[in-house]
Amino acid sequence: MTSSSATALVYSENEFGKIDGKVANGLVRHSGKYHIVGVVDSATAGRDAGEFLDGVGNGIPVFASTADAIGKLGLVPEYFVYGIAPLASFLDREQRQTILDAMKLGMNIVNGLPEFLTEDAEFLQQAREYGVQIADIRKPPPRAELHNFSGRIHAVRAPVITVFGTDCAVGKRTTAVKLVEALRHEGLNAVFIATGQTGLLQGSKYGVAVDVLSSGFAAGEVENAVVSADEQEHPDIIVVEGQGALSHPAFTSSSSIIKGAAPDAIIIQHPPKRKAHCDYPDVPMPTLASEIELIEVFSRSKVIAITISHEDMSDAEVDGIIAEYEHSYGLPATDVLKHGCHKLMGKLLSVFPRLQGSERRVNSDRAAAGRIGEEATRAAPQPVRP
Repeated sequence: MTSSSATALVYSENEFGKIDGKVANGLVRHSGKYHIVGVVDSATAGRDAGEFLDGVGNGIPVFASTADAIGKLGLVPEYFVYGIAPLASFLDREQRQTILDAMKLGMNIVNGLPEFLTEDAEFLQQAREYGVQIADIRKPPPRAELHNFSGRIHAVRAPVITVFGTDCAVGKRTTAVKLVEALRHEGLNAVFIATGQTGLLQGSKYGVAVDVLSSGFAAGEVENAVVSADEQEHPDIIVVEGQGALSHPAFTSSSSIIKGAAPDAIIIQHPPKRKAHCDYPDVPMPTLASEIELIEVFSRSKVIAITISHEDMSDAEVDGIIAEYEHSYGLPATDVLKHGCHKLMGKLLSVFPRLQGSERRVNSDRAAAGRIGEEATRAAPQPVRP
């Protein structure tokens, strides 16, 4: 059992602020489950983690090593979070030793890799010896607990928004989390659905790591997460995190999310300066236009806004590309880390007008009113979308 008061040290050696450090990056930006007391990354040691990532200090220091962190903090954090998400998802000997050393110091291990430490004899022996626990965040539920797709998604009352992208590690989750925060700030009951390990680590109540599920259950598990959120929270709106990209040749998660969440509208995130898919230097990036076309055909829903990943871009370049995209696509565009979510909020209120004042309606009125705006057709079961 953890809470936001549970202290955690996040390991991101040589990857903090980079693509493969996205778990650490996400936890530094937002954590509702752990109190992040530091990041381990010798390459950026001595910096404030928030200032290094986004130019705004947040009081989370970066340390050169685990020993450096404990010495300067004057405490042993309760949790050691492995905050790297590489393509090659297996620990090398040095990384294994780093985790074993953390266990010897009395820290519980939180592992986001698809290499499950709870199935590793050496880690299990160490856990018993030092009285610590191991949590494999991406370990799928037992077969008996998995859900097939059922069609229940078509009875969901709240509008469902998904945040997709043109590649993995472009900031889809960050945009989704920021949007949920903005919606809640306006008094709306917004729920976030995680579909990857970082969102779950950040404390999402609903969701599953889609990429470790077999194809027969991925859509069903996404559907179950959305339906459960709708039934239990009676939300005004549901925001689902995307994974990978629908066009990406290496990943299938996006198609499962579309089928399981059956989104009413889509926001697409794009890194304008990226030339090739991350971890696949020989696979060129799709154009934004081609990805929008593919998403809209596959989902039978509309892309309603564009969000920017500003990697390798100056502020002037970001503002220029925002203006260019708004002119070319006729859609609102923004970078939520630099400019916030007000454009996205405005578009959502336009597309789903009953969101205006939703916070003042009682849950029974929401249920009686049915779906918001264009999604009334979900009241009866429909065939699974392609």
